[in-house]
Amino acid sequence: MTRPLAPWGARVMAALAGAACARPSPDLVVELPTVAVTRWTDSTELYLEHPALVVGEAARFAIHLTDLTDFTPLTSGTMTLRLTPSAGGAALEATQDGPRSPGIFGATVRPEVPGRYHVTVLVRSPQAVDSIAAGDAEVFASIDEVPEDQAAPDGVAFLKEQQWRSPEFRTASATTGSVVGAVEVAGEIVPAAGRRAVVTAPVAGTLDPAVGAGLVPGARIAAGTTVAFLAPALGESGSALARARAELAEAVDEERRARRLVAAEAAPARRLDEATIRLGAAREALAALGGGDLVEGRLPVRAPISGVVADRMVAEGRLVAAGTPILTIVEPGVVWLRALVPAAVAPTVDRRARASIRIDGSERWIETGPAVAIAPGIDSVSRAVEMFYPIGNADGAVPIGATASVWLPAGGPRTGVVVPASAVLEFDGLPVVFVQVAGERFESRPVRVAARGRGGVLLSDGVAAGERVVTAGGYQIRLASQSSAVPAHGHEH
Repeated sequence: MTRPLAPWGARVMAALAGAACARPSPDLVVELPTVAVTRWTDSTELYLEHPALVVGEAARFAIHLTDLTDFTPLTSGTMTLRLTPSAGGAALEATQDGPRSPGIFGATVRPEVPGRYHVTVLVRSPQAVDSIAAGDAEVFASIDEVPEDQAAPDGVAFLKEQQWRSPEFRTASATTGSVVGAVEVAGEIVPAAGRRAVVTAPVAGTLDPAVGAGLVPGARIAAGTTVAFLAPALGESGSALARARAELAEAVDEERRARRLVAAEAAPARRLDEATIRLGAAREALAALGGGDLVEGRLPVRAPISGVVADRMVAEGRLVAAGTPILTIVEPGVVWLRALVPAAVAPTVDRRARASIRIDGSERWIETGPAVAIAPGIDSVSRAVEMFYPIGNADGAVPIGATASVWLPAGGPRTGVVVPASAVLEFDGLPVVFVQVAGERFESRPVRVAARGRGGVLLSDGVAAGERVVTAGGYQIRLASQSSAVPAHGHEH
């Protein structure tokens, strides 16, 4: 009884017959279907290709290994391919010391017993030490038993060599988790209320060049420290200081006289009250002019608060007018974030919650305290609501004047499939995620965003937990999808 040929066997026999008609002694090469496997561990990606396994036939495995810490190819180390029979017995092993090209190792095995085999790839490299289970492989007793070649997976071809040549290429697993809804807005670091003071010239005069030269931006200063000596100018300002000192002296004498007369019941109590009021006003007037305590004819100008010199406006030796800013002092132990929240989304912000910020140019995330002040109206130009959040800044790491990206909580936590924010791209106004369906194949998936948070993006559909998504390099894959050229492989397949 003749056994019918399997479809693969029929194709081989037809090839043999055609070859016999063409040439008496052909060297027939039968290309077996290719099997491809992709696996990820915490540290390594394995992309493995090999022909269908047949008893007695040598099979060459192309093993691509990627270091997932930086997505570069493994450039050194030892790779061992192990095929272990499911039914028991000795395993087949092949080892290669060092890749034949960066990231690509090769191994050849010749199975002698049909059946299912567990495939394991062992990696020992300075970049990774791993044992990767690559599933099961079937060894067929003959070529006739090899099934039809499976169609390649759908998607965009983006080869391992292309991935390795793209320094920004990255992937990550979609997970099941929770995201606290948030809105991203712009922000600026400003001094906290009561922690900023501008020191001004109380009267017109000349700044003493011998005082205050060391008070440059960044210098620490204590409250009451003399920051400048001012020689009052003759003229209106100088006369004002003289008049204020004279009026204070008169007010002091009048208050003493009134106190004695009232004590002797020689004047009504109202006279003492009036004298006391006049004395207070005279002191305030003189204080506004620097206190009037001249030192060798010069008026000391003192720091009203402790802090750090943030800015110095005029140099010593300059003639300045009354009210001219001399320097700015900031106490930076606590600063405020001024968040500019668009009016349309301001009602959704949880004003009792803390904000998370990232200073522009830094990767560090900082958490603020709850909002301390909210502007009562909407700015007519920016159409934004100003919200202020305190930030502890004992180490001075948050510079005043810096701009920041701000995440403000808007709604409670929601649970579902979460991907990194960088995985969600926008094309033609629609959110899209690239999913790595195989080592060198990627699918563009439209997704629906359910919530955005600092920790990631919650998707309501389009991606399943456990699938591998592209977190950087998606634009290169999109360009590859639009190219009419078929990418050429740089390794054996």
